[in-house]
Amino acid sequence: MVFAPFAWAGLALTRPLVMGILNVTPDSFSDGGRHFTPESAIAAGREMLADGADILDIGGESTRPGAAPVTPAQETARVVPVIAALAAAGAVISVDTRNAATMHAALDAGARIINDVSALTHDPAALPLAARRGCPVILMHMRGTPETMNEHAVYGDITAEVLSELLAARDAAVAAGVRAADICLDPGLGFAKIGAQNTALLQATPRLAATGHPVLVALSRKRFLGALSGEAEAARRDPESLAAGLFAVQRGAHILRVHDVAGTVRALRVWQALMSERA
Repeated sequence: MVFAPFAWAGLALTRPLVMGILNVTPDSFSDGGRHFTPESAIAAGREMLADGADILDIGGESTRPGAAPVTPAQETARVVPVIAALAAAGAVISVDTRNAATMHAALDAGARIINDVSALTHDPAALPLAARRGCPVILMHMRGTPETMNEHAVYGDITAEVLSELLAARDAAVAAGVRAADICLDPGLGFAKIGAQNTALLQATPRLAATGHPVLVALSRKRFLGALSGEAEAARRDPESLAAGLFAVQRGAHILRVHDVAGTVRALRVWQALMSERA
């Protein structure tokens, strides 16, 4: 795999990047409540940086299937102290939010990237804000909302439909004033995708990479991996996540969004060394 020789969010995409997941929530599917206080979340973020994370993705609202929404005020109160502290420590931070008010506060606190599971469609103020601030954005594919998305997991050709809908979101962002070079695409594994639909979409990563945008793959500890391995407990799915993550970068993914930063960094280091030794 040869990575595109361009930069995104000020980061050189000459190797796979690792994004560490930092959920400041009580109810995320794998680690809800582990880092719910600012002190715990900041300590966890510092550990991820020491382990080699290129980006920290900080969120204050669970978007697991069936999750209830929180208000932007609640979300902002959760994430801003953590973002401010870790930005001051030199971290490249993305804010994981659907809400423009949270985006605004997070960018003011030092976040550099907006990561929106709704591809900037949930909040009418999100697209204008992203364009006005001129920041990189991650557009993820999802149908419906976290509460309803599994009802919308009906596809004829899942790859063609996800790609078409992602590119429509891309075009809307560009039309609103977001620079095309600032856009990263995420196929949204587990979001309005069930079981083998995720596998098919992951296998189609080269088609996403062919768009010319960086591709982020977020598959860490997800249920479809447990179905493949027989592991029912999300927190025990790091081996599955490493295997699938290496498969993804082999097929063109530029960024892996993961819980296990240390393990992913080490696995990628070995993968890169072996790839560089190929005849």
